[in-house]
Amino acid sequence: MLTILYRDQHLIAIDKPSGLLVHRSEIDRRETRFAVQLLRDQIGQQVFPVHRLDRGTSGVLLFALDSDSARLLNQDFAAKQPAKTYLAVVRGHPADSGDIDHAITRQPDEREYVHGNAQLNAQPAFTRYRTLAHCTLPYAVDRYPQSRYALLQLMPETGRRHQLRRHLKHIAHPIIGDATHGKGVHNRFFQQQFNVGRMLLHAVELSIRHPHSGEALTITAPVSGDFARLVHELGWAEALSAAWLGDASAGSD
Repeated sequence: MLTILYRDQHLIAIDKPSGLLVHRSEIDRRETRFAVQLLRDQIGQQVFPVHRLDRGTSGVLLFALDSDSARLLNQDFAAKQPAKTYLAVVRGHPADSGDIDHAITRQPDEREYVHGNAQLNAQPAFTRYRTLAHCTLPYAVDRYPQSRYALLQLMPETGRRHQLRRHLKHIAHPIIGDATHGKGVHNRFFQQQFNVGRMLLHAVELSIRHPHSGEALTITAPVSGDFARLVHELGWAEALSAAWLGDASAGSD
């Protein structure tokens, strides 16, 4: 059963587990479980996804329950009105805060036909970040005698595909568990040392304007499961508010 974070007659939001695709995709044609299908079957009515999360990303995923609400929400997302907040564990010790203003090449959807000669021009992309906690571990994971990691709060102001993963790689602080844009030696270390094999990126909060009432609505999905356990093991629990830190024994892994 998917964890429902919010529901009214127009909207429903879930805490998407890491590893679950939002909808059928060319990424894995063999996959038979999708968030759209599971939620539809769980509540017994059609749902309309209005934004996406990568397969490996967990956290707040919003759906409309009717086509009119979906249209209004799609307009808001296109206008960049919703405020999104993510948590990520990254390699290294970034600055206390910073802005990543780095255009990234457009990545087409899996179902989108792109001619072989098409030019996928770089699109403006902007992410703010804040370092919440960091640690230095006495393990020579790479070429240094110790290894450094940090917990970041990420606030993207644009919605490019894989933006956070690509931006963190761009500043040389890739997300742990990211098999495409991360670094394998650190991913394997976290799997072996902490038994955490997922990508450590979580959509912790989504703030929107309700498409019908206009009311400001903030939906929160605390980190849980392996992510929450790791936060405790690394001594970072006090860096997160109670609303953002859930149960390490259950949740979205």
